[in-house]
Amino acid sequence: MGFLIGLLTVVMVLDCIVLMFLVLIQLPKKDAGAGLAFGGAATDALFGAGSGNVLTKITKYAAVLFFILTISLSAMQRVHHARTTSAFEEGLKTSPAATVPAAPAPAAPSTPAPAAPATPAPAEAAQPPATAPATPAPTNP
Repeated sequence: MGFLIGLLTVVMVLDCIVLMFLVLIQLPKKDAGAGLAFGGAATDALFGAGSGNVLTKITKYAAVLFFILTISLSAMQRVHHARTTSAFEEGLKTSPAATVPAAPAPAAPSTPAPAAPATPAPAEAAQPPATAPATPAPTNP
């Protein structure tokens, strides 16, 4: 909807520019004023002697288009800005399976750990008992 609003806004600005030039080009009833200053004689040459009728019809159509665009853009803007959530937020709510977990799962080791022996090795029997070490007696010279 945002693209359509932007496109219609551009069309409305162009319509406003056309309306300004149409109003300035038209001849006034007294054949003097801004119409002559901005090319009133050129419209007689381009459209013929009855150019007032052609320009007034084009002006009417441009004015009607302006009012239709104004009302439709107003309604579209009201609907567009009345939403409480954006399309992005709605997309996030509808697909919870696509979310990324907060903590990654631990990776499995690529090589298996060596298995522990079935019977424990007699490590205690090979070592002497933990007693105070025997120190040699001091010798006098």
